[in-house]
Amino acid sequence: MSVEKYMDYVKKLLGAEDLFDNPEPLKGVRVLEVCSVVLGPAATDYLAEFGAEVIKFEARRGDQMRYVTPYAYFWRNLSPGLLEQNHNKYWVGMHLGHPKARELFYEFVKKSDVVVDNLTPGRLSKWGLSYDRLREINPRIIQLHVSGFGSWGPYTGRTSYDAIAQSEGGLAYITGHERRGPLKSGVWIADWTTALMCAIAIVAALNYRERTGEGQYIDYSQVENVVRFLDWTWMYVFRTGENRERCGNRDLAICPSDLFDCRDGWVAIAAFSEDEFRGLCQAMDRMDLYEKYADPLERLKDENARYILREIAEWAKTKTVREVEELADKYGFAASHVIDVEEAYYSEHLRERGAVQSYDDPLYGEFVEPCYPPRMETPSRLKWGARPIGFDNEFVLTKYLGLSMDEIESLYEEGVIYRWNPDVPPQSPPPDWDGKKGLKFP
Repeated sequence: MSVEKYMDYVKKLLGAEDLFDNPEPLKGVRVLEVCSVVLGPAATDYLAEFGAEVIKFEARRGDQMRYVTPYAYFWRNLSPGLLEQNHNKYWVGMHLGHPKARELFYEFVKKSDVVVDNLTPGRLSKWGLSYDRLREINPRIIQLHVSGFGSWGPYTGRTSYDAIAQSEGGLAYITGHERRGPLKSGVWIADWTTALMCAIAIVAALNYRERTGEGQYIDYSQVENVVRFLDWTWMYVFRTGENRERCGNRDLAICPSDLFDCRDGWVAIAAFSEDEFRGLCQAMDRMDLYEKYADPLERLKDENARYILREIAEWAKTKTVREVEELADKYGFAASHVIDVEEAYYSEHLRERGAVQSYDDPLYGEFVEPCYPPRMETPSRLKWGARPIGFDNEFVLTKYLGLSMDEIESLYEEGVIYRWNPDVPPQSPPPDWDGKKGLKFP
């Protein structure tokens, strides 16, 4: 089969045209989420987009991200900060500290596979929902607790946010330019990467349970996750005894690999192998650089790397981004325009592959959002977005626990369950909600 035919075959096999006709790999897995902010909700969001049934329990004020939003921007009462890690979930307003809520939660545990929380370590235990108790109720239950510093150790219980984890894990220190202060990432990278690894840990635990019948407890530390993805840093410090310092956009392990300022924008250039570096030198008409620095290890010596990068920077100033990209295609090195977020949003490539999806949310209308890779025969998908507090109370309590509407009404009256406060817009449906759209019933 030719390369072209094979690519057509892969596109037909994994294309996004028939996305919702494909099966969901985690269908039938039920997850109980007791989480707020980003770290925990993003972990269950990964699972939900691949088909898991995620039931999210919110305190009366709601997830903190209902009130955390860029530039104080809200859209139809919805915070963009809440949406991105809360797709395809069922929303229940129920505080698990209430004694009757605890008993209801036990009933959910009997019929579920996974419990995820990112509360202060020990909070669930204080409410009578510790893992040893949940395991008595359902020996097959998997519980994942994720926090900044883990459930034991000198720092346990410290408050952690993404900036704290980036700092405590060493990431912020090595990010930034020489002779300047450390920088944190422009996105909540410690939250999202830790959430991804939490989801992987849950899938691994589900696989183990499939083979043994045994559930398990998982303790995950956000800071430890940051430490783990610092590439070669740990081994370098261990073997040399030297610190890793900031170096801007320069890659200390690949030369050249950096960002360069062209006549009309910025371009990333990388050329590590001898063939790639030869191609770059040909494009620059600087074969003298290749003759002297063909060996990749020779290029990595600090003085040599600085000289090579200066020469490339001077050359790039004379070119447009497109000219550099065309030369890269011609001579066999890597180069790409540093695009802004708006350009990525409208990218035909991302839309065609289904990495960016447009979907019709039954409550809010059309959304356009990125969907999780990988592209696969059982792909992730976006079905609906975030919901007001308690939006799915009736659906969840009737479908999963078999309660009657009279029993549910009694729970409202006793304050065991609750809905949004209409006087607090971030908790509430859109202003023009008709009282029916988006509601689910068994």
